[in-house]
Amino acid sequence: MRRNTPGVISGRDLLPALIRRVERHDPAQVVRLLEPLVLERRAKRLRDVIDQRLESVQVIFDAPHDPHNGAAVLRSCEAFGVQFVHVIERLERFLAAPTVAKGAEKWVDLRSWSNVDDVIANAKADGLELVAASADGELGPQDLASIPRLALVLGNERDGIADALAAACSRRVRVPMRGFVESLNVSVSAAILLAQATAGRRGDLSEGDRLRLYARGLYFTVDKADDVLEKFAD
Repeated sequence: MRRNTPGVISGRDLLPALIRRVERHDPAQVVRLLEPLVLERRAKRLRDVIDQRLESVQVIFDAPHDPHNGAAVLRSCEAFGVQFVHVIERLERFLAAPTVAKGAEKWVDLRSWSNVDDVIANAKADGLELVAASADGELGPQDLASIPRLALVLGNERDGIADALAAACSRRVRVPMRGFVESLNVSVSAAILLAQATAGRRGDLSEGDRLRLYARGLYFTVDKADDVLEKFAD
């Protein structure tokens, strides 16, 4: 997929206008107003999924180029409950294909960075260990589950991980292969590694993030939710 393919959009535009509208409101008020309008089985489904989501596993994607890969990584993060994805736009804007993301952008928090040093400082301040995905890594995918707080670092499809970012990684992880090919697409590698990294972990989002996502889910569910919220505001 090319960056000029019709339908490809900037990562900054992936956040739907619906989310921007709901997050202008206090999430506790959104829940109080909208929860009574939702079937209990839907509310339970939202709570059950949100309760499994993770803050202790995050992804740092360095200078992604291909919009298909960008969207596929977001989709994998959503599938495995990874809440926070950090994209470093040091070479060009992050672009993604919504047709590939399949709605994952509604649930994953995407954070854009222009400076490698800033994202490193942010990860270390959060107590995350940076582990680089690399073909010659000393770790296997199963080892990621034992890292208490992990930032999985993915590189640019052509040039890999920036030197400064690679130097900040304490370890490297590989995807074992037994065929003739020497590498996998970055989005495929991400899915394999995240499946192992998240295995067996209990959901650990903060109460504030869980409430925020629950309010978001209720908003998506209730027909004419804007009318209900605006009536309250008035």
